[in-house]
Amino acid sequence: MTVSGLDHVNIRCREQDLPAMRRFWGDVVGLQEGDRPNFDFPGIWFWAGARAVVHIACRMKDNETLPTSHGAFGHIALRAEGLEETRARLAAQGVTFTEAPVPGFPLHQIFLHDPTGIMVELTFAV
Repeated sequence: MTVSGLDHVNIRCREQDLPAMRRFWGDVVGLQEGDRPNFDFPGIWFWAGARAVVHIACRMKDNETLPTSHGAFGHIALRAEGLEETRARLAAQGVTFTEAPVPGFPLHQIFLHDPTGIMVELTFAV
């Protein structure tokens, strides 16, 4: 077996969280909502080009509380383009974010949180 890369991330939420997840992953992060198999539970697949990279799955009960700790899980990192455009879009939408250059590498990171509390890193080549 040879692993060729990361295929996707799967985020579980409640059905009532779908509008916030749609706004965050679509409008804020800029992924495209696209085709999804006809599973027996609601959800959304977000695509980057030809790959569905974020799968949202409504597999939590409506009265279940979203987790406040994600254990040892750190964050989701996505390669991105358009650093200045992204800063402006996030600011215009009132999205809180932090930034950090990567020491010794030509990379710049923007960090923000999705509606479930997961940290999302957007990595830009500079």
